[in-house]
Amino acid sequence: MEAKMPKALQWRLVLTLALVLGVVGGFSAQSQESSSQQTTSSDQPTVFRSGITLVTTDVIVRNGDGVFLPDLTQDDFRVFEDDIPQDVESLVLVHGGRVFNQLLPPPPPQEGIVLPPTRARNDTAGRIFVLFVDDLHIVTRDTPRMREVFSQVADNLIHEGDLFAIVSTGPSSIRVDMTYDRSRLAQTTDLITGDGFSPNELIQTVAPGSRGPAELNWRAHTAFKTAQEIIKALEGIPNRRKSFIYFSGGYDFNPFEYERIFGQSVLYNDMRRGGPMYGFGGPRERVSSMYEGIEDPMMDPFEQISRQGAVFADFELAMEIAELTKVANRANVSFYTVDPRGLIAGPDPDYVGGMEYWNDYQFTTQNSLRSLAELTGGKAIVNRNDFDDAFKEIDAETSDYYVVGFYSSNPDPTFRTRRLRVEVDREDVDVQHRTHYTYARPNEGNRGIPAP
Repeated sequence: MEAKMPKALQWRLVLTLALVLGVVGGFSAQSQESSSQQTTSSDQPTVFRSGITLVTTDVIVRNGDGVFLPDLTQDDFRVFEDDIPQDVESLVLVHGGRVFNQLLPPPPPQEGIVLPPTRARNDTAGRIFVLFVDDLHIVTRDTPRMREVFSQVADNLIHEGDLFAIVSTGPSSIRVDMTYDRSRLAQTTDLITGDGFSPNELIQTVAPGSRGPAELNWRAHTAFKTAQEIIKALEGIPNRRKSFIYFSGGYDFNPFEYERIFGQSVLYNDMRRGGPMYGFGGPRERVSSMYEGIEDPMMDPFEQISRQGAVFADFELAMEIAELTKVANRANVSFYTVDPRGLIAGPDPDYVGGMEYWNDYQFTTQNSLRSLAELTGGKAIVNRNDFDDAFKEIDAETSDYYVVGFYSSNPDPTFRTRRLRVEVDREDVDVQHRTHYTYARPNEGNRGIPAP
């Protein structure tokens, strides 16, 4: 069971979520370039489409008992963009990990991605995974646990015929291009080594800044940029749901901001031994005397500047997450974030900071992983130890789904983010799909990834 969120964290967590949702505007879906053009005849009215983009999104339909329904046809689906009905142009069923093409438009020319020619029979597997190890945000002492969690992927998620790649962001230096060879999983496990900062290192070693430590911003940007480049390459694979298994300890651009400012001060440590107060420690009278008549230390201009820095850091984190999830949704990629720390009960015995700030850090890092998953239709595996069950849940979710495609009837290119709703002509069913999608900017294109 997760710990109760402290009041001091609520303003920051709410702000972060509001920023993410405000920038993203919700989920987005895959969009792929198509060179087909509309033709007209004398006995048919001219049809204007918003462009040459086929929009696709994956849809999971289950009955009241939670059983997937594999017998749906084109006529059973109703797609709405901004509440305007759209014609279903393509429908692909992936059931039990195998692909059944029920309805496809004329295939556009594909660039960049080349599937393995020697294993063409496995191209119908319909399951594509990227195992993304963000070792820049996995603490070194968590390396054994991270390796143990990663080893469970081979047992519970990646099966014969699945196409997968493995990439790391830091000194583990892992790069396994797309392959069907499951033996590469075991070979990679022993290479994983965490290089993230521990809470004590964040407080005592990392240099502070008005918007958080620059080192942390660089590390997070490196991880997000690496993920973005991989996702752009995956965009070239049509009619598949791509699963991005994202191993990381989460992100916080300005952790332990007060502890880093005052933690190395002799006076601060002496005050702290007097008892807790506003997160500073020490009796109220002693703290108030430092501010020459200012009763509340939070009203001090220095503190206000520090708090503004935290606001900017949260905004920058929200922007990074927003941009990454937009790219993922266009490529029909779902993030399944996995926190190898598991269920967190409390700090390590040698932790030198205050509990309030430790709780703040844990909630912020976990919330960043939740945002990545929820905004792309995936699942966040955080604050739990049953990783084997979690990977089985992901296995079931990525084995059965439909890919529904349509051409937008809205010709206005300035409306890049659009609401999406999918309904099914069946009673007592649960329909899971993305709720928004965002068209790519003119200069955003996909790139190829190496073949196995």
